[in-house]
Amino acid sequence: MSNASTLFASVKTFFSEIGDITLFGARFFREVLLPPFEFKELINQCYNIGNRSLLLVSVTGFILGLVFTLQSRPTLEQFGVESWIPSMISISIIREIGPVIIALICAGRIGSGIGAELGSMRVTEQIDAMEVSGTNPFKYLVVTRIAAATLMLPLLVIIGDSIALFGSAIVENLKSDVSYTLYFSKVFKAITFGDIIPATIKTFFFGFAIGLIGCFKGYNCAKGTVGVGEASNAAVVYTSMLIFIIDFIAVFVTDIIFDI
Repeated sequence: MSNASTLFASVKTFFSEIGDITLFGARFFREVLLPPFEFKELINQCYNIGNRSLLLVSVTGFILGLVFTLQSRPTLEQFGVESWIPSMISISIIREIGPVIIALICAGRIGSGIGAELGSMRVTEQIDAMEVSGTNPFKYLVVTRIAAATLMLPLLVIIGDSIALFGSAIVENLKSDVSYTLYFSKVFKAITFGDIIPATIKTFFFGFAIGLIGCFKGYNCAKGTVGVGEASNAAVVYTSMLIFIIDFIAVFVTDIIFDI
C-alpha cells in the first residue's frame, strides 16, 4: 500500500509540474505581446546566450565532424563507397546529429545557467524586490531569456553544423586527398530544402524548451542554496528529455510532410 501511495504521489507531482510548466509557457506568450518591451535586456541576453556559447559550440561541432567521419570511413571503405562520405555526413549532421548534439550541449550551458541565475535571484529575494518596486520581473527576466534562447539556438546550430562539415572535409582531405572544393560540391549537391527547413524549424523549439525549462525551474526555485543547485540540475535533465521528445515529433511530422 505504501509503494502504491508513493507511486500515486509521484505521478500526481509529475502531471502537476507539467501543468505548471504549461501555464508558465502560456504566461510567456501573453507577456511577450504586451508592452513595455525590454529590447535592451533582450539584446544583452542574446549576447550572453549566443556569443558566450559560441566557442563551446564551435569546438563541439569541429570534433563531431572529425569523429563522425573517422568512424564512418572504415565501414564505407569495406563496401567501396567511400565517395558517399560527403553526402552521408552532411545529411546526417544537418538533419539530426548536429541540431540534437548542439541543443544538448546548450541545455547544459544555457539551461543550467538560467536556472542557477534566476534561482539565486529568487533565494536572495531580488525578484521579490522587483515586484515591490513596481517592475514586472517576469517580463524583464523570463520573457527576454526565453526569447533570446529561441532566437540564438538556430544560429548556434547553423554555425556548429558548418564547422562540423569543415572538420569532416579536413579528414577527407588528409585521408583520401579529396579537395575542399570537391567535398563541398558533393555536400551542396546532396542537401535539399527537405533537409534544411525541418532541421532549422525544430531548433527554434529546442531553444524555446531550453529557455522555458531553465526559467521555470529558476523562477520557482525553493529557498536555500540547495534549491539553487536542484533548480540548475533539474533544468538540464528536464530540457534534455524534452529535446528528445521534440526531436521525435519533428522527425515524425517531417516524414509525413516531405515523405522522406
